[in-house]
Amino acid sequence: MKNPNGSSIKKILIENNTYLIFAGLFVVCCFMSPSFFTPMNLTNIMLQQIAPILVAIGMLFVILTGGIDLSVGSIMALGASLCAILITEAGMAWGLAIIVSVAVCALLGIATGILVAYLKFQGFVASLAMMTIARGIAFMLTNGSPIKMEDGTLNTLVKSESGYPILIIGLVIILAFIFIQHFTSYGRIVIATGSNITAVELAGIRVKKYVSSVYIVSAVLSAFAGILVAARSSTGTATIGDGQELDAIAACVIGGASLAGGSGDVLKAVFGALVLALITNIMNLCAVPAYPQDVIKGLIIVGAVLLQVTTNKKDETV
Repeated sequence: MKNPNGSSIKKILIENNTYLIFAGLFVVCCFMSPSFFTPMNLTNIMLQQIAPILVAIGMLFVILTGGIDLSVGSIMALGASLCAILITEAGMAWGLAIIVSVAVCALLGIATGILVAYLKFQGFVASLAMMTIARGIAFMLTNGSPIKMEDGTLNTLVKSESGYPILIIGLVIILAFIFIQHFTSYGRIVIATGSNITAVELAGIRVKKYVSSVYIVSAVLSAFAGILVAARSSTGTATIGDGQELDAIAACVIGGASLAGGSGDVLKAVFGALVLALITNIMNLCAVPAYPQDVIKGLIIVGAVLLQVTTNKKDETV
């Protein structure tokens, strides 16, 4: 006879395995380096990880529909480069420069969404093309050179007399998307589209509009993430976000999202991104050389994903 309490506990553990992975890794990091659990190091982790978290959230919404967006890193570079140029060369106020830069990048998201939703391109192909276009435009704008911004402009987003505005902005965006996913019809329809697009279409919902919109969301968040990266160094370059698409996908998968669509959670994607941050941070603190870091990071990601796959299969039998 099965123990109902045991099954309930097991189900709770399975449903929260992302948080358990993070907690376990956090404890391990504390033992591995005395420099890890310090206010300065933890603050640095959060400051560095706000941008990847925003990219992961945008990627999650695309994945929820069964798509993929490979252009996120390039759009980060374009957003950062354009914003830096508008501030330094056009003399634009940094707040307006952010709005204009994000709006331009949103146009690329609209283009990708149209290709996928209305012209039936595979998300992989459409976003791969947009990845090349966005990165190329970023290099054209900067001529391949870093664009340095004056102190007191964009870096105001990172640190001010009142603290770290970037952390508050990041928290607000995270909470907003948690609300959108779980408490709005938009979030429910995006998930339903990835689960069973035919059923959603039969319900009379204009699926194409929702599929195209997630690429816009991804582009907007990626552009803003790139601007935040530029704000930390007061420099906009066309190399920002290189390889970020892979980390964003990994964060979503570690967070339990299914690449087939219809399954995923914003908060878990956030913790998936933090798992990657802990891995990188502890290896830096332990002075692990750069190239072995990639190997170790890849193996840990494989292990985390295997754990997710195994526990998800067990969840179906609970």
